[in-house]
Formats: sequence, structure tokens, C-alpha cells
Amino acid sequence: MKRHYMGIFAVFIMILLFLGTIQTGSKGIIEEQNVKYQLNLFSSSTDEPTPPDQPTDGPGGSNYSHYGVRKTRYRFGARQYWIFEPYGPKPESAPLIVFNHGWSAIHPICYREWIHHLVKRGNIVVYPRYQRGLYLGFSQFNANAIDAVKDAIRTLQSGSHIQPELDKFAITGHSLGGGITANMAAQAFDEGLPVPKAIMPVQPYVLDEEGVDFANIPAETLMLVVVGEDDTIVGNLSGKIIFENATQIPFSQKDFVVQVTDTYGEPDLVADHVAPACFPFFGSTDAMDYYSTWKLFDALTDYAFYGINGEYCLGNTPEQRFMGLWSDGTPVNELIVTDTP
Repeated sequence: MKRHYMGIFAVFIMILLFLGTIQTGSKGIIEEQNVKYQLNLFSSSTDEPTPPDQPTDGPGGSNYSHYGVRKTRYRFGARQYWIFEPYGPKPESAPLIVFNHGWSAIHPICYREWIHHLVKRGNIVVYPRYQRGLYLGFSQFNANAIDAVKDAIRTLQSGSHIQPELDKFAITGHSLGGGITANMAAQAFDEGLPVPKAIMPVQPYVLDEEGVDFANIPAETLMLVVVGEDDTIVGNLSGKIIFENATQIPFSQKDFVVQVTDTYGEPDLVADHVAPACFPFFGSTDAMDYYSTWKLFDALTDYAFYGINGEYCLGNTPEQRFMGLWSDGTPVNELIVTDTP
């Protein structure tokens, strides 16, 4: 369903941004994710099998430790960033995750459901804007994102914010943000960022002008590179470049993962370039989120931070590949996991 409404979403977001009706405010607000945004207008009325719902437990699941999300916004233009923190209850400290958006997905509403999922599991999420407009400043995107993360850490360490646990630092990102994720990890030491314990570039695109050496990603980092079988926007070339050039990371700590389309039931589960988008309406989340990107990154950070759930993220295991069951019990097409993309 995501691909049918992505164009509508993009126009909708740009109109809201232009009119100024999306207000985040630097004072912060508490948001609840228990509100139902599903619209019956777009629900399926066929007798075909339906995709699996979000699991209740385990990586990707809905057994959250927090029910609230506090959102704050800082700075303006390409230097802007958002901070999302868990509330209800409010922890004293929490792991820090950077979420790098895809090209033009400037506002975090584009990935809201995934961000809230991460936060309600007990993480702080920083969302750098990194681009002022749609077509200018490409050469500064990576530097802007890094600068935003540095400032966000300073902000979190002062005032009434939850303290970031910098020894539990991870990075993920989609599309152009996937490339920035790999770049940020490779430059972390030189830029004075915490050492990333885990990174997951999703359907990444690497800008040629960045010239970052992925061999500089810390050797102790856990890494998943995720691509979509039917991603006709960026394909898998950048993902292969990141994976194959990060030779310092042993195969026991990294995997190359391919999302696979499944049209067995209704609606289809499509492994295209918009699969990671998670708008808070129109049924934007599905099993391609719960059992793929959400599950993999949850497990990767769990394993990196706490030494648990490694079987869900690394090693080409049944748990890692599993994508849930259609409503008639038929398995959804599994993820493809390889070390030789």
C-alpha cells in the first residue's frame, strides 16, 4: 500500500511545510502512538490472505517499555535537528540512535512510526535535517548531519533532557541517509563522535563527492546493509560498495540483507524504495517494517548494547530471515542474507 500513496504523501508534506501547519516547537510535546490512524477507506475487502500484524514480543514487537514520546526541535535550515525521547516513565539515561532520512524527507513525519517504535523501546533518537532544500548543498549533507549530532549531544547533556548513554550509540538511515549513516560511522573518530556500536544503512545511496573510506568504520561495529529486491531508485550498488569496502569488520559481525517482495495476499508486501517509509496514516506500516527493518535494527542494537537477540540480526539464521505468516499460515517470503552480495 505504501507505494500507492507515496506521491500523495510527498505533496501533502510539502504543502504542510509551506503553509507552516506542521509545528514541532523547541519546547517539546508529548505524543502518544496509541492513536489509530488506519482509515477504513483503504482497507481490503477481499477474501485473500492478509499480511502478518506487528508481533507482540521480541525485536520488531509492540511490547514497549514506554508509552510516550517527547519531541523537541532545534536550530533552523540545514543545521536543524529533532530529538525524540521516551516518557511514561522517563528514564534517567538512554541509548542514543541517529536516524538519517532519505533525500527530501526533511520532516520526521516521513518515518514517524519507526522513530516512535525506537523511542518507546527506550532509546533517544536524533533526526538531523541536513538539507535546507531539495536540490542544493549536496556536498555539505554529511557535514551538516555530523554537526547536528554533535550539537544534539551537547543539548542532551544539559537542561532537562534524558542523558545519552554514549557507550550505546548506533546509526541508521534510509536512501541518501543510508549513505550518510556509513559516512558518519567512518568519520566518527576524526569528528569526535561516539564510536557506533551498530549501524544499519537501508537501501543506501552514496554520493560520489563524499570520498569516505568505509574501511575507517570501527572494526568492532556491528553492521547490516539492507537493500530492496524491487528498489528501482537506488538499486543495490551503493549497498555493495559499503559492505565490500568495510573489510575490517569480520563476517561474523556483518551481513548483507535483501528484502523480498511477496504478492501472495492482499495487500502486497513490496520491497521497493519506499518500503522503509512510515507515515502515521493510510496503513503505512506493514510486515516489511515489523519483520525486516524494525526487527533487524532492534536486534542489532540489542546485541550491540546488551549481548542479546543476536540470532535475529546476524548469521543467516531462521530467526533473522523470518518475515512472519500470512493469515492462512503461509510463510511470507524470507529475507535473503549473504556475505557475498
